Amino acid sequence: MAPALAGNQKEEALADSVRMALSRAISDPNPPKPQFIDIEERLAYLRWLGDMSDRLVRRMPDRQGRLEFLQTLWYEARRAGLDPSLVLGLIQVESAFRKYAVSPVGAHGYMQVMPFWTRVIGDGDRSKLFHMQTNLRYGCSILRMYIDIEKGDLYLALGRYNGSRGRPEYPNAVRAAWRNWEHKPE
Repeated sequence: MAPALAGNQKEEALADSVRMALSRAISDPNPPKPQFIDIEERLAYLRWLGDMSDRLVRRMPDRQGRLEFLQTLWYEARRAGLDPSLVLGLIQVESAFRKYAVSPVGAHGYMQVMPFWTRVIGDGDRSKLFHMQTNLRYGCSILRMYIDIEKGDLYLALGRYNGSRGRPEYPNAVRAAWRNWEHKPE
């Protein structure tokens, strides 16, 4: 099994407003409940869910767990204004879809969240990073923050997320994986 590939992400000083916004983003305990504008949007979601479930079956054989993961990922990605396919690509590179992955530098879970984030914006309980929804919520919120900090530059934001800002290997790997997860409706 390949090691988790999280880099040595740096703990950065955050403005109080950013810290509070991130803290609010991860504190909602409610489970994901997708909402749709109309039936077409709901049908598009269901087609995406079926397609991604079929693609993920080798990595996550348990159907119920796979569907729960995809539903939560879709919800958390959309909640953070991210493309769910981007998040799937990032998870493929970071943890190879392993819930309990721990990198050599100590990042945890699917999205390889560094434990210092639980102290900076959470309650300090690093074990929660192995909880699927918590890990996806932290990871998506942190990636969104980095995209905003980098003024929309995904290359720099991905480098910052991985702790390899300015080096091409990680952003290029995530972009390549992202393309593999793109959903192309009929």
